Amino acid sequence: MLTKIIQEEQIQKAKRYIDKGNNFLLIAHVAPDGDALGASLGLFHYLNTCGKEKVSVVVPNSFPAYYRWMPGAKDIVIHERYPDFAEQLIHEADVIFCLDFNEPKRVGKLSEHLTAAKGRKILIDHHLHPADFCRVTISYPEMSSTSEMIFRFICRMGMYEAIGKSAAECIYTGMMTDTGAFTYNSNHPEIYLIISQLLKKGIDKDLIYRRVHQVYSESRLRLMGYALNEKMKVYPKQHTALITLTQEELLHFQYTTGDTEGFVNLPLSIAGVDFSAFIREDPDCVKISLRSVGDFPCNEFAGRYFNGGGHKNASGGEFFGTPADAVNVFEKALKELGPDKRIR
Repeated sequence: MLTKIIQEEQIQKAKRYIDKGNNFLLIAHVAPDGDALGASLGLFHYLNTCGKEKVSVVVPNSFPAYYRWMPGAKDIVIHERYPDFAEQLIHEADVIFCLDFNEPKRVGKLSEHLTAAKGRKILIDHHLHPADFCRVTISYPEMSSTSEMIFRFICRMGMYEAIGKSAAECIYTGMMTDTGAFTYNSNHPEIYLIISQLLKKGIDKDLIYRRVHQVYSESRLRLMGYALNEKMKVYPKQHTALITLTQEELLHFQYTTGDTEGFVNLPLSIAGVDFSAFIREDPDCVKISLRSVGDFPCNEFAGRYFNGGGHKNASGGEFFGTPADAVNVFEKALKELGPDKRIR
């Protein structure tokens, strides 16, 4: 039996909103990842199973092609493609679920619309320091993923039987991707109890892994080789490695959304490397991805130097400047707060 982590008051209040709601909007963060999509689509299918006819999923921008197989993915409304329609859905909804983000700015240009929307808002998330912008805030950073929280939320309402195969596939995908295929932030025994319950719904976890991790393009593999051979720098004293890629380099390898997914994890396979960073130049800013093993809290590093945050061993941030400037900030920060210093 799962521990009753979510407070009963939160469950009952959210359940009342669901019972009385007619028009639902599920919204996730900028650059939606597997967990954001898994949580959103898992809840989407659950609400449909409960007879809710108006349920929409809106995300700020596009997501990687290797998530398009997910049941319901074709119905997701992408704001950057259909801005007027996405904004209309937000303002018409009477119940809004904010999934896998902790403050409005994480939905980018949709932030002002989300804040102004009159619908009852429910936050379900596992990131630190949730902002006070929802009527119900279900936030538990110790959880492996928001998708895990969606499963717990549904079960706490006594609705496990309403989780169908499609919802289970989406929830599992979110849990799998937000733990690096259960290689970090995944030591709690109840995670595997949840997986066993999802398997009972008929999911094929091996097939899901292949659909996400073994469908990459030739250009992605060539970009990976280039990144490791030409663009990786190791800092032995600080037990750290860094990969950087500019827009020019990405375009040379026909970059598409998601092609650099997982690059930040690669240097952690080097003996003695406890901290890995990936700096990627995007059109509007420089993206910072951080991963660590052991006790080094890369979320503190992200928060102090890159206006970011996240989890202890997986976090990220943004930098407004050139990639070279971002590298300079990173190297300065590494001397002050690197793994050899052990942030306390």
